Amino acid sequence: MIGLAHASRDALSEGGALASHLDAFVARPAQLRLTAAIADAFEQRDVLLAEAGTGTGKTFAYLVPALLSGLKIIISTGTRALQDQLYHRDLPRVRAALGVGHSSALLKGRANYLCRYRLQQARGEPRFSNLEQVAQFQRILAWSGRTQHGDMAELDALPEDSPLLPLVTSTVDNCLGTDCPFWSDCFVVQARQRAQAADVVVVNHHLLLADLALKQEGFGEILPGAQAFVIDEAHQLPELAANFFGEGFGMRPWQELARDCLAESRSVAGAQAALQGPAGTLEQTLRELRTAMEGLPGRGTQWRALAVPQVRDGFDAAMSALVGLRDVLDGVREASPGLDACRARAVEAVSRLSRWLGEDAPLLDFEADPAPPPDSGDVLWYELTPRGFRCQRTPMDVSGPLREHRQRSMAAWVFTSATLTVDGHFEHIAQRLGLEDPITLLQPSPFDWERQALCYLPTGLPDPAARGFGTALIAALTPVLQASEGRAFLLFASHRALREAAEALRDGPWPLFVQGEAPRATLLQRFRDSGNGVLLGSASFREGVDVVGDALSVVVIDKLPFAAPDDPVFEARLEAIRRDGGNPFRDEQLPQAVIALKQGVGRLIRSETDRGVLVLCDPRLTTRGYGRIFMDSLPPFRRTRALADVQAFFAPQWAPVASGPDPVHAADSADAPFPTSLF
Repeated sequence: MIGLAHASRDALSEGGALASHLDAFVARPAQLRLTAAIADAFEQRDVLLAEAGTGTGKTFAYLVPALLSGLKIIISTGTRALQDQLYHRDLPRVRAALGVGHSSALLKGRANYLCRYRLQQARGEPRFSNLEQVAQFQRILAWSGRTQHGDMAELDALPEDSPLLPLVTSTVDNCLGTDCPFWSDCFVVQARQRAQAADVVVVNHHLLLADLALKQEGFGEILPGAQAFVIDEAHQLPELAANFFGEGFGMRPWQELARDCLAESRSVAGAQAALQGPAGTLEQTLRELRTAMEGLPGRGTQWRALAVPQVRDGFDAAMSALVGLRDVLDGVREASPGLDACRARAVEAVSRLSRWLGEDAPLLDFEADPAPPPDSGDVLWYELTPRGFRCQRTPMDVSGPLREHRQRSMAAWVFTSATLTVDGHFEHIAQRLGLEDPITLLQPSPFDWERQALCYLPTGLPDPAARGFGTALIAALTPVLQASEGRAFLLFASHRALREAAEALRDGPWPLFVQGEAPRATLLQRFRDSGNGVLLGSASFREGVDVVGDALSVVVIDKLPFAAPDDPVFEARLEAIRRDGGNPFRDEQLPQAVIALKQGVGRLIRSETDRGVLVLCDPRLTTRGYGRIFMDSLPPFRRTRALADVQAFFAPQWAPVASGPDPVHAADSADAPFPTSLF
């Protein structure tokens, strides 16, 4: 019997099933090595940690053995957009090429599906703030009558952050379960049933982790049991897992609780009169608490927030309001399933706030400089939003829960991404994922970096923290943009730097596309269509920008992407490393920044025919010793400090990089390391 690895390689080889059925498919040695390693992991129920550089073709490399294995397999991707692409485009193509009939299912979190009960409730609610929202709601109503799967992604015209979404989708808190009058027609239930019956289930990390967290707490499972898991974009998993193995609450869910209480009370005699006061008190108290928090930093630790008397008083008032609402709901909960669900939400809200405040916490001395509480392994923190706040309890280390679940599953696990290693080593991500001596595979990008790309480090830029860095940056970039005729993606470490650059480039000759000025998908499409635009984004744009062709020919990164100093979880993690005798910079800050930089760099070359220039503007790459680790972790670019080389790169006939008189540049080549004298 032919082995799975051999069969997978055959399918992906020259003249194999995929080459015969897919136009423009090219067999790649790196892809063949990757698919063989994945197939072996499936058969041996092993753990594989594999970095596959851009262009390796990792999606086909795991889909082929997944479909040929006959195993029950769950594939988890980083985002819903990647999930949709994998399920609707890649999976059908590979299945057709292989000629296999394995069933598959797409499963998302419940907030992605229309809730018929919530939609019915929203019909009688005067919650729409403008005519556009009224029109959008009418479109949802019309669509609800013809959709088969209830996936909100089918509504292309509805923005991802539309305020209508919470009104027509459910959460774990407000779902009525089997008491719902629409239970037999529930889109979430139907999606889970399809997943239970399917051979291959495509999910995203949020759903996967929600399932792991539920299993950890003993409440059952969302996803069907599987014999193998493929975790794509695995570098995202540790940070996401920290949120799911903790717990949180926020202003908006509590506001929705108050409003849902009134909506549910309309059909119960006497309930509306009883709940009107407590619900209104909760909403008013939340607004006053948010006002009291206005003077706080955008994010910070719980103990610093509670050191402000008005904030502590505000949280105490919120506790009283929640308790008052819960007590009134106790008296009417049996009148309807909806009111009973609201009561359960109020009970959970009181519990979470109590745990976040610390029931046995000592009184704080507001006159003294507050000290953090004793270490508990968890970080209690808050974050402000423009019209609300969120509070969270986050574990600093999730390697334990991840390891326990993986071992309990008795399944094969494949963790893969284009950005897992730091200077060629897997130790950092393996530790974060709780992997002990995993099988590892490093497949560099197969692109011809010497021919296709150039790395440019401008000279004369000040330290990124110095005044005037932004002005100097634009001055250094302007001739690059002139040489490339726009066609650039500029990544900024902060929203302030992004806004300043947008202002400086606003009157330039190139169409400008700025993060936040339109929905992400719309912005990217307009940038692609422009042909010579300049796209400006912050850290959240590092991943998911996939623009093939000349429309994106320059990627600019203003500063090394070290984590923000105001991240309380990151601060606590660094302090824990310090207490344990480690080096926070070497063990955490540097590896995280290297992986983040690799994500940004990965936006430049997306195909064998792409060409482009990477512009790294942080002078610390050449003035600090750690700069070499960053550079050695990147693909083998040609490197230069001469603007003339960038201009030559974009000149007609694609002139080769010049060898100018600059001794630093002259010493550099595609084969030579970055000059030691620069570090």
